[in-house]
Amino acid sequence: MATSDDTTTPWLSIVGIGEDGLEGLSEKARTLLAQAELLIGGERHLAMVSSLGKPTLPWRVPFAASLPEVLAQRGRRVAVMCSGDPFWHGAGAVLADHLAPEEWTALPAPSTFSWAAARLGWRLENTITLGLHAQPIAALRSYLRPQARLIVLLRDGAAVAQVASYLTTSKFGGSQLTVLEALGGPRERVRRSNAADFVLTDITAPVALGIAVAAEPDAAILPVTAGLRDALFQSDGQLTKREVRAVTLSSLAPIGGELLWDVGAGSGSIGIEWLLAARSNRAIGIEVRADRLANARANAEALGVPHFDLRLGQAPDALADLPTPDAVFVGGGASRPGVLDAAWQALPQSGRLVVNGVTLESEALLIAWHARHGGDLLRFGVERAAPVGGLTAWRAAMPVVQWSVRK
Repeated sequence: MATSDDTTTPWLSIVGIGEDGLEGLSEKARTLLAQAELLIGGERHLAMVSSLGKPTLPWRVPFAASLPEVLAQRGRRVAVMCSGDPFWHGAGAVLADHLAPEEWTALPAPSTFSWAAARLGWRLENTITLGLHAQPIAALRSYLRPQARLIVLLRDGAAVAQVASYLTTSKFGGSQLTVLEALGGPRERVRRSNAADFVLTDITAPVALGIAVAAEPDAAILPVTAGLRDALFQSDGQLTKREVRAVTLSSLAPIGGELLWDVGAGSGSIGIEWLLAARSNRAIGIEVRADRLANARANAEALGVPHFDLRLGQAPDALADLPTPDAVFVGGGASRPGVLDAAWQALPQSGRLVVNGVTLESEALLIAWHARHGGDLLRFGVERAAPVGGLTAWRAAMPVVQWSVRK
């Protein structure tokens, strides 16, 4: 048998384990646990394998806090146990990011999502799967639309009641909830209730929740294209209006997995729609006024992107030391000395910059930058029908000049 300092043998085994414990593991997985000098896992996992009589190390919550302890075990045979599939809302990816490929091996078990889909009879490829252990319940918001199906992992039973309350107050109270506890093990239990009628209190972890979404006629459904209705945003009037926002998001061209700087965030509408465009996107919003920052935070929470990183500050000083962006939007303060210079310098090759202006001064500035760096220069206006006495006429909004460029 290879020793722990054999460089051809991984020192770390990442083993997925289900609620059926040792009995549900493959022979290879049981062998890895039997050969390990140290077993690491949650308290529940360690209890499942206590019969092996191995030294154990309970992990911390969140697991990332345990990472230094795990990495300090190099040179020993170690097995880390995770619920189900370690690479689906599990610790596997956290570990793999800090290890060379030859240092570890992994054996997944069926994920909770797989167990839940099997109990619900849902096509997993058509089901939205979310882990809300450490996220606000409001992260559900953008996925709530008629006939949508979600499987959500939750931290405990109390969180299930919170989801039911959130759905009801958001006018999705008719949604069918399926509470799935300890799937695949002797404690498995499956119960159903409408969100509005939810009264269950004896729910134990681990728990998943199946949600078959049903919307009331006046529920606000978020579209999957850019240009949310202005009325969805809390604002003091400092809001990039719907039509301008749609054009701006088109120019920013989010593709997923990217970071946006939203400079002069105002009510946060551009950053929010950037985040809604792809689950893996990130955004940092900079706003100089505390009252507008509060509006932006409230909007981010209400529209399902509570992870929008909103910061009080003024560009260009507030842009120092931020992580490198893939795209930058300047919606306010473009004429302030140094703002465009700081944004341009921060962008990597092929990064995108989009700047909107409505004043003659900002227009002149954008024309000059366009002459230096190229890109597209666009001027557009929107007119809306509005009452004039007893009749109707067009009322024009202030025209917007937009400069967009790829570095």
